[in-house]
Parts: sequence; C-alpha cells; structure tokens
Amino acid sequence: MKSAHPAIKLLKKIPKGRVTTYQEIARICKTSPRAIGRIMADNEHPIEYPCYKVVASSGELTGYSAPGGVAAKRKLLQRDGVGFMGSRVDKKYFYRFPLSGAKDFPGQIF
Repeated sequence: MKSAHPAIKLLKKIPKGRVTTYQEIARICKTSPRAIGRIMADNEHPIEYPCYKVVASSGELTGYSAPGGVAAKRKLLQRDGVGFMGSRVDKKYFYRFPLSGAKDFPGQIF
C-alpha cells in the first residue's frame, strides 16, 4: 500500500459534523484547489480518509467519484450532522485549519 498524500491525511483532522473546502486544503498544502480536487478523486481509501467532507467554497457538493456520486456525499454529510441551505452546505459548518497546521507542509508544493 502506497503512502497517502499529505492532503489526504488532513481529512482525518476535520471534526465530525464539519466540512472543509478544496481551497482551504490548498491553502495548507500550498497548491491549487483544482489540484486538491484531483488528489481527492484519486483517494483509494475513502472510508479511512473521508473525502466526502470536502466541498466547493460556495458550499456546493462537487466531485464525488464514489458510488452514488453527489447524492451519496450529501447523505454522508447529513449523517455526520452537517446542515444544508438548499443544495449548499451552510457555511457555519465550514472548518478552517489552524495556521499551525501549515507547519507540516513548509514550502511544499504538490
């Protein structure tokens, strides 16, 4: 089994009932949100590393390649206690990593 990408490892730090954004993970990893989306799509262990907790900055549910797609992503988030306003995650459920989390990725570009 190959080692998980550092961005994937951040998924375990998102508290239950919270989500983060591709942009937020990109901020910590010093890369682009699009690159983070590609990394999430390649997640080989979605049970261990819950990529369903990553949403667009607008709160829209985007890019879930596991069986069931975006509808499954919504169900998983609701099961975790994440609230929605229409089709978007309510921003009060957004999680922002502390700046100290960036120390694990000094100057690293993925």
